[in-house]
Amino acid sequence: MAYRNNRKPTKAEMAKNQGMYQDTGVPNANSENGDSEDMSKETEMELPDGTEISIEEPEMEDEQVEEPVSEEELQNIIIAEIDDAQDYIDDVISPERALAGQYYKGEPFGNEEEGRSQAISMDVRDTVQAMMPSIMKVFFAANNVVEFAPNGPEDVENAQQATDYVNYCLTRDNNLFNECYSTFKDALIRKNGIMKVWWDTDKDVTTHYFTGLDEAAFSVLQSDPTVEVKDVEISYGEMMVETPMGMMGQTQPAMYDCTVVRTVEKGRLRVQSVPPEEFLIDRRARSIETAEFVAHRRYVTVSDLVAMGYEWDEVENLGFETLDDFEGNEETFDRNPQAFVQITGRTDTTSRKVLYIEGYVYVDMDGDGIAELCRVCVAGTANKILHYEPCDFIPFVDFCPDPEPHTFFGMSIADVTMDIQLIKSNILRNTLDSLAQSIHPRTGVVEGQVNLEDVMNTEVGGIIRMRAPGMVQPFTMPFVGQQAFPMLAYMDELRENRTGISKAAAGLDANALQSSTRAAVAATITAAAQHIELICRIFAETGMKGLFKKSLQLISKNQDAPRMVRLRNNFVPIDPRVWDANMDVIVNVALGTGSNEEKMAFLGQVAQKQEMLMQMGAPLVDMQGYYNTLAQMMALAGYKDPTVFFKDPAMMPPPPPPAPPQPTPEEMLSQVQMEAIRADIQKKAAELELQREEMLRKDDRERDKLDADLMIKAAEIEAKYGAQVNTANIEALMQRDRELLRQQGEMDRASVQAAQAAQNAQMAQAAQQAQMPMQPEMPPEGMM
Repeated sequence: MAYRNNRKPTKAEMAKNQGMYQDTGVPNANSENGDSEDMSKETEMELPDGTEISIEEPEMEDEQVEEPVSEEELQNIIIAEIDDAQDYIDDVISPERALAGQYYKGEPFGNEEEGRSQAISMDVRDTVQAMMPSIMKVFFAANNVVEFAPNGPEDVENAQQATDYVNYCLTRDNNLFNECYSTFKDALIRKNGIMKVWWDTDKDVTTHYFTGLDEAAFSVLQSDPTVEVKDVEISYGEMMVETPMGMMGQTQPAMYDCTVVRTVEKGRLRVQSVPPEEFLIDRRARSIETAEFVAHRRYVTVSDLVAMGYEWDEVENLGFETLDDFEGNEETFDRNPQAFVQITGRTDTTSRKVLYIEGYVYVDMDGDGIAELCRVCVAGTANKILHYEPCDFIPFVDFCPDPEPHTFFGMSIADVTMDIQLIKSNILRNTLDSLAQSIHPRTGVVEGQVNLEDVMNTEVGGIIRMRAPGMVQPFTMPFVGQQAFPMLAYMDELRENRTGISKAAAGLDANALQSSTRAAVAATITAAAQHIELICRIFAETGMKGLFKKSLQLISKNQDAPRMVRLRNNFVPIDPRVWDANMDVIVNVALGTGSNEEKMAFLGQVAQKQEMLMQMGAPLVDMQGYYNTLAQMMALAGYKDPTVFFKDPAMMPPPPPPAPPQPTPEEMLSQVQMEAIRADIQKKAAELELQREEMLRKDDRERDKLDADLMIKAAEIEAKYGAQVNTANIEALMQRDRELLRQQGEMDRASVQAAQAAQNAQMAQAAQQAQMPMQPEMPPEGMM
């Protein structure tokens, strides 16, 4: 059987392997005859010259196919993994985390003595509380902590939209601030903080009551697939109608009264901070992604299991546990001791508590010899399998402030400050005891000579009754706490070196920065903040990066319809089905680049440079770049939406074309001259055209007169001499002359237009030369 990452096989798998290779019937080197079976065969082959040779080829064994893991084997595997992980968490890790929680809450150490000081120094809590504001400020500033990088130019817009939408789902649909606050605090106190992300399909069930519905409205309700109509009542009314016969009753259409139960399913991304004791992991794990077994255990009710989709008959007999103690886990008891108080009065089956474990294990479920990730859900003390299916990723991410290489659990801030809290508490107790003994010293009395009630009375001015003088003697004890103050200061310095939390960095100690230069103050604060910056960078590169990556995968896989949301002050439809779920994740935690005040001052200088370049008309800056600078300044100021103050040039319509520049006086003069010349040319052309028309009309009149005279002469000749005159030839000759004259006129008109166009071109060239700057006149050669 093949195992993923060379992991150690479980007992069930080892037993299966032993059964696979026993009684196979195949002889081996250790057989009785000492010979192995001949697995070769000969093949004859003819060469090109006709020679036949034989080649001995080894015979290939039949490929052995791995059998898939059965449900019974899966049951054994999951039980073994759960038992081992529970022993590791409950017996090794939880006691350490429970002790860190006790130090954080300032609980007694157990070495207190009655009659002496029992003060406790809260170093663990003080350190964690001092670090939390800085960490939360880094992750929940105005800028996006995590962004998605496109894999290609076609994914640029989708990557920007995915960044906005995933942040929207984590912050609007979930309270990411509270979940991160709980997870970060778990990491600082209890080694690792665990966060779970999954896709949840909520069912919003509402009940409505309708009365007086007509047939059409009732049909619409019945046709809605999300509606269940119950308790239907039909009524028929009667209405008086006036007829020729008088007032008569008429039955009205049916009216419906009903109860409507509407069920709407809404799939949403869900994020939850998991209590550390509920998280199980293999003891050999180095990370969540490479662990052989990871699980989330919790106590739920039988009703919760039914709501998850399990059958009632399958889970009703699993609920026998009444306390969710995880078999005596110290961490759970330390967090909330009141939860272990026995509650009586609930006898219904639906309220019974059931141990429910959602595990992720690598097993070979398809028989290909490679172990695949499988999600297995078990319930009850016997870890009965309720459901199992293949999956593609583990829905958990972890945050650790000081991870240890090659192991899952690292160190927390509590781990490096608990010894300091114990030492400082002992020093503080001894100092207080010394002060108390110096203020209220012990008193010696002679037995029988003093009233003991008067001696024990600490009232100011109280009388002590003695039978003889000197019967009461105080044992004066000097105060020696001054020698403890340097040790307390040393322990504070040691804590500052380990955690980076100091009064100078917090700005609380004026003497620490007194008489210091600006550079020295900045260096002190920067050096003290390096520890917090490193923790934030680790959180961002590990847990936060994985959280956004898995959130994108869940949204792309499960959201099957567009969703209208408001992003960047605009309502846009989001359809993650077109996104690339494998986009890279970029962390934008700006650490080590100065404080917000320094960034704001730098951006102010950039804005000034941009304004100067824009006034000069330099092409280095445009309105979009200037808007980006202003948007970054607003983000540093804490305003997430800069469009409230400034309009994004990318969202604005294009500006109208610029107005043409006003002409200079010289250009106006040349333009007037050109217009005058053009008008003169047009006038002359019109005069020439008029003259030509007059000539044509005059010629036509004369020709018409000649035609009339010709006809009269021909008629006179015919009447006088009786001879026939051929007037058609004469008219044809006259028409020919007229056509020649018309063609000559057209040619003259074309020549005039050509001359006019040439003159216009000369005028345009002259005007262009007039607009050009005057060239200096070159002196004659003799003057050079």
